[in-house]
Amino acid sequence: MRNRTGMADDPITSILRLAEFESVMSGGFTAGGDWAVRFPPPDKLKFFAVARGHVVMRIDGEPQDIHMDEGDVILVAAPLSFVLASDPDLPARHASEFEWHGPSRLVAFNEGTETLQIGGHVRVHPAYEAMLLAALPRWIYIKGDTTEATTMRWLIDQMVKESSGALPGAGLAQAQLAHLLFVQILRAHMASGDLLPPGWLRAVADPRLAPVLKRVHAEPGRDWRLDEMARLAAMSRTVFAEHFRKVSGTAPLTYLTEWRMRLACQALQRGSVPVATLARDLGYGSESAFSHAFKRVVGVSPARYTPSAAAPLLA
Repeated sequence: MRNRTGMADDPITSILRLAEFESVMSGGFTAGGDWAVRFPPPDKLKFFAVARGHVVMRIDGEPQDIHMDEGDVILVAAPLSFVLASDPDLPARHASEFEWHGPSRLVAFNEGTETLQIGGHVRVHPAYEAMLLAALPRWIYIKGDTTEATTMRWLIDQMVKESSGALPGAGLAQAQLAHLLFVQILRAHMASGDLLPPGWLRAVADPRLAPVLKRVHAEPGRDWRLDEMARLAAMSRTVFAEHFRKVSGTAPLTYLTEWRMRLACQALQRGSVPVATLARDLGYGSESAFSHAFKRVVGVSPARYTPSAAAPLLA
């Protein structure tokens, strides 16, 4: 599928665009001396960046603390409470005790400004939340001294600049910077070599499967055959099918069907395409064949589809 510029999206862009992801800078804090603050389990993806100083993060259930220095970034995907502190063994105050003012103002946890931390969260359409979370580890930690973190360091500095003054368009600028920071976190983690859980993100990072996913996402209505997909990966049918399932967690043609149904859900939600046209564009020979596939994957017929009625895709 092509975007508004007429260019085909890469798989990560197409999935995040379909999931209507929104990354938001939600605030930050300054701190000095000895301090510790406990945060509740996040109900969405949360990211934190150290713009100045040093922060120790202790996530409930994790065996080791994470010592974050200037320029370090962490994305938390697991619904676990955690402590941010100068020393996590100190008695921690609860985050609800502080009055948060939004991204344009910073909370002071203690006197002094040796530490400056900013944070935000990522929202996606509820139908795709499970798919996104399943593709990520419990948390992603990117150190500020890595090559991939160079761009993130610039983004963090710009986010601090936008939050420190009443600049025209600061809200929009912060949102765009937060979008870019989330994408850079994904890029840096994919480049780190750390093993991702089976799912679409691991498949995109796989050099043999990436060309296949790019073509499938760009041409979902094509009459794809397993041998054709295998040739794009320069593998035999048997080896390709086994490797695809191992990396993505699903069979190649199942992935294709589910991707088509995601696109169909988006189109039906917008109400802009007749079902017959949608069936043709997504590679089905008849409206009935499309409707059967849609109900099997989504759980309801196209005529009865609403985001709340459908089972989350790839839960």
